[in-house]
Amino acid sequence: MHGLAQLLPSRKRKRQSRERIAMELADTAVYAVGDVHGCLDELLRLEEMIAADGAALPSPKLIVMLGDYVDRGPSSSQVLEHLLAPPPEGFERICLAGNHELAMLDYLEGRIGLSDWLRMGAAPTLISYGIDHERLRAIHGTGIGADRTIRNTIPAGHVALLRSLPVMVTLSRFVFVHAGIRPELDLDRQSDADLVSIRDDFYRRGHLLGNYVVHGHTPVTRATRYGARINIDTGAYYSGRLTALRVWRGRGRYLTT
Repeated sequence: MHGLAQLLPSRKRKRQSRERIAMELADTAVYAVGDVHGCLDELLRLEEMIAADGAALPSPKLIVMLGDYVDRGPSSSQVLEHLLAPPPEGFERICLAGNHELAMLDYLEGRIGLSDWLRMGAAPTLISYGIDHERLRAIHGTGIGADRTIRNTIPAGHVALLRSLPVMVTLSRFVFVHAGIRPELDLDRQSDADLVSIRDDFYRRGHLLGNYVVHGHTPVTRATRYGARINIDTGAYYSGRLTALRVWRGRGRYLTT
């Protein structure tokens, strides 16, 4: 049995606290990748561009995925399966959690209902697993049976990946997160919820940042640096543009499909 039948407890699981990773940048070339949202073709093209760009650089090389791999785009299940496979040759890879991964896990573990997840763009995600949720509801007559079928269809490996994702990576003067931070708080006081969901308070107080913060979460037309805040979410699911920021020896370069 590859689904959740053996993974779900009789009561709702509480959200687990997420890992935060601190590393030394040294001479590492870091490629941060913005919100994928089910766009596997764009991710594969961007990885080719990253591999070609990194071929001229010395090791070590690291890809940091900034979260939101699922929902809205057409191939969420395939994106998660791809992220379970090894990264491009010569690279390490860290995948962070976004608010959409937490919402998907919240549904799978019973903390929210299907309608809550659907409002975040889950319908294409379900289709990518071969699930027609409207047909399931018609067959079962209630949401309970549909929920059971959906939860038993999602591969256990995907659920384990969702549970394992950290929420922040710090490397030297750079902080990599999905959404942002509260600039007035030390990094060790940031909440998981803010790291994956914050917007206005992060933007309004960006002048207080003591580190460069590389993030996604809010789509922009092109990757842009606002002081010490760098937004690389270029809305791949509607624009076709998936963006990476290369940070190497204190300098940045954008790569966009």
